Amino acid sequence: MKRPWPFRLFRSLLPCLVATGAASVVSGTAADPVVAPPAPIVWETPLPEFSSDAYAGAVERIFADFESLNGASALRPGPRGSVGLKIYTDSGPGLNTSPALVRAVIAALERRGFESRKIFLVGLNQMRLREAGFLPALSKGGNSFAEHPVFVLESGRFYESQWFYDSPLPSRFAPGVLEQKAAPVDEEGGSIAADRKSFLATPLFLDADFWINLPVYSDHPVLGINGALVNATLWNASNTQRFFRSPANAPAAVAEMAAIPELRETWRFSIVSLECYQYIGGPLFHSLYTVSEPKLWLSADPVLLDALMLERINAARKHDRFRPLMGDDRRLLEYCERLGVGTALPAAAQWRRL
Repeated sequence: MKRPWPFRLFRSLLPCLVATGAASVVSGTAADPVVAPPAPIVWETPLPEFSSDAYAGAVERIFADFESLNGASALRPGPRGSVGLKIYTDSGPGLNTSPALVRAVIAALERRGFESRKIFLVGLNQMRLREAGFLPALSKGGNSFAEHPVFVLESGRFYESQWFYDSPLPSRFAPGVLEQKAAPVDEEGGSIAADRKSFLATPLFLDADFWINLPVYSDHPVLGINGALVNATLWNASNTQRFFRSPANAPAAVAEMAAIPELRETWRFSIVSLECYQYIGGPLFHSLYTVSEPKLWLSADPVLLDALMLERINAARKHDRFRPLMGDDRRLLEYCERLGVGTALPAAAQWRRL
């Protein structure tokens, strides 16, 4: 078992976070080396239709070009022989990762040598996963998508006690006012309260050679944008509803979790279909406020993807005379950029259009 995550890595951002009232983490062991920020490359390929065949062709094109820049071994099995796919279903049916896209990604990975049972999916809520078609109906039983295991995080079976994000924000607080209460002493004499811990989905970085993020985009009343960064962090851990209610703390929590070295080292890239994204009313699905574009994007820079999608969301909002997202709505991107997770400047994108 690896040692616990070194929280001290994030001291460089603390003055900024404390100034905005955000949560901070300062305890732990010595920091690991900071992971180098990803190159701001964005792959784009057209989707003539949103069918299984169209997705299969698009994914293969984009994967092959990724390998041409990063080496043939970039998407092939390593020592663990396993790969994880973090999908998104938490907005409900209609605004979830496309099963056709997931099948295309799985098929491309199998062609590169991964065994079916070694390709697993990670999602948060069992009911949402069933509604989206990633788990069979209860009457049929089972916990797999075809032959591929589906790990449901809310079951609590895929967290480990040494791997958690600690924040002084409690799990329950009065609207607009944080409760001030002393943290109970744990069994080892520490002062970290249980409701301050958000446990991380360890299969993605302890059991897999690498993992792929498959988000879906919407606006968010607290975070501004719900996409690649949030799918990899708050939708990927326990006890995170406390952050979804806290505009001051949520961006800091996402940034600090996204900057965990082990998580970043195994996070190969994010792949996004623009088949459906929502520009207002999110993260719950509202069909009247969605946009569809026949494009597939891939990038190892989740901050840049979120920044590019924020531009598109704002364009749709302006078209329908809604207020664009700016200022405080961009804090998530700014914090992540400061921690070296990626670039928040859309103009920095280096496009590879296939």
